[in-house]
Amino acid sequence: MPGLSPAERQKLKGRAHKLDPIVIIGADGLSAAVIAEIERALKSHELIKVRVNADREAREVMLEEICAKTGARPVQHIGKILVVFRPVPVDSGPSRSSY
Repeated sequence: MPGLSPAERQKLKGRAHKLDPIVIIGADGLSAAVIAEIERALKSHELIKVRVNADREAREVMLEEICAKTGARPVQHIGKILVVFRPVPVDSGPSRSSY
């Protein structure tokens, strides 16, 4: 999957600024249940924040692992917050015009 251009990343950072973390990774680390929850969040929101309560090196590893397992792209890692993006496919679900 191609990376994000600087302009795309900047736009996504702006969108993510107002978001609250949807998933919090605690002492158990990046378990299968946490990955499944991140998958559900990405399907619904496409741009999410994840709070990780671990040291910086562990957060970097988790960001890489999240992106590898979910097909998401890293947007930002600032402090204990990771921002990831995976576009929602256009053909998934009903169109918004049908509501």
